[in-house]
Amino acid sequence: MESRKIKNALISVYSKEGLEPIIKALNAQGVTIYSTGGTYSFIEGLGVEAVKVESLTGYPSILGGRVKTLHPKVFGGILSRRDMFSDGEQLKEYEIPEIDLVIVDLYPFEQTVASGASEDDLIETIDIGGISLIRAGAKNYKDVVIVPSVDHYAEFLSLFTSQDGATTLEDRHRFATYAFGVSSHYDSAIFSHFNETEQLPAFRKSFNKSTVLRYGENPHQKGYYFGDLDACFDKLNGKEISYNNIGDIDAACALIDDFGNDTAFAILKHNNACGMACRSTLDEAWSAALAGDPVSAFGGILITNKTVTPSVAAEMHKIFFEVCIAPDYEPEALDILRQKKNRIILKRKGFATHDKLFRSVLNGVLVQDKDTTVPTAADMQKSVTSTPITPSQAEDLAFATILVKHTKSNAIVLAKNRQLYASGTGQTSRVDALKQAIAKARAFGFDLNGAVMASDAFFPFPDCVEIAHDAGIAAVAHPGGSIHDQDSIDYCEKNRMGMAITGIRHFKH
Repeated sequence: MESRKIKNALISVYSKEGLEPIIKALNAQGVTIYSTGGTYSFIEGLGVEAVKVESLTGYPSILGGRVKTLHPKVFGGILSRRDMFSDGEQLKEYEIPEIDLVIVDLYPFEQTVASGASEDDLIETIDIGGISLIRAGAKNYKDVVIVPSVDHYAEFLSLFTSQDGATTLEDRHRFATYAFGVSSHYDSAIFSHFNETEQLPAFRKSFNKSTVLRYGENPHQKGYYFGDLDACFDKLNGKEISYNNIGDIDAACALIDDFGNDTAFAILKHNNACGMACRSTLDEAWSAALAGDPVSAFGGILITNKTVTPSVAAEMHKIFFEVCIAPDYEPEALDILRQKKNRIILKRKGFATHDKLFRSVLNGVLVQDKDTTVPTAADMQKSVTSTPITPSQAEDLAFATILVKHTKSNAIVLAKNRQLYASGTGQTSRVDALKQAIAKARAFGFDLNGAVMASDAFFPFPDCVEIAHDAGIAAVAHPGGSIHDQDSIDYCEKNRMGMAITGIRHFKH
């Protein structure tokens, strides 16, 4: 196990939280502590003796603190190989002490970016000495233990006190792994900030916080979430959030956000809306959303952009659902929903989402901009046929096009009075998607006369508008772009159907 007793330590940290018990434990073991600047003052304030790094190097902190520890007498003591005779002889020649422990916490670059600080302030929070100490300690983990951030103070203190001031090779390897994780994440954050301007074609994403999930998409697959769910939601009730839950929650939030301040309610299954409505009251929006597909609502994800009231909660409570998401809940509503102990209840917080989408494919990663286009009624007002699109139809077409944007391709959405009547989802044929939507709408008793249809992509042939017309559809929206667009336009012209061509495709795979 190659246990090594810690004799000398170098400590240079930003965050002092949790550092005091480590200092006192090191002092109790007779460890010589070297330190700099504010950390030295902190240690001195605890009544513990420390050696200034300046006394070791013979140089003061210079350039406004930019250069403190970058010196051979510091890095030689960290990087020297204890089992190499020549390294030991050089340490003796230059009077360099062996450093067995390095504790670092870097300047908070990401927090400074998030604060909206000036570029000059950001530059000054790019840590140079600290990141170099981390890499040096991690490289020489056979002899040195590196504690790379405040997040690792407690674990180090526990092993140091339980092992009488010594560390094993296994300990040091684990902490070196932490260290390279910290350094790579830090550099990725800096690169990402600089690349906002340069837009280099490079992919860097790093997440320090992670959650081990029960399993992945299926029980035989391992699953993890890298990110901070606590920054997104207050979890008010329920069981552990699963891999599939997270995917549905993400889809639900993306969908509901496109409806702005309208009172909206949606029900999702497998990332697709099976019920959705906008109404003047939340009670009406819930009732209309559930009517869209009360069967698929079983086990679904429920989301609204308004505070959940007791009357709505009482109706929701009548069905089984996995997750409810809302900006807030009235106390009585929360009491009702909490009657099922496994029911996941989430209260949304304001949080920033990624502006890019990425996923692993083959031996690499696909990256694209998010589809942030939000269709409006104004986009739907101009018909390419002589049959005008009425104001209410324009509202319905915008509503349906938002929904189709968030539905797996090939997708067709049928809607009326800002209520989802049915969708055809994830079909290999657009005709099949439309037939699926029509059959489903009829199965739940919807009258399609006067309803509208939205398609995520163009109609390559007029068959879809023919089928839609036969079902009673009065107006359609699609992006256009087919060499046969005119065939569909001509059919709609002949049969007095309004058609909006948006020019924007909404494939989702």
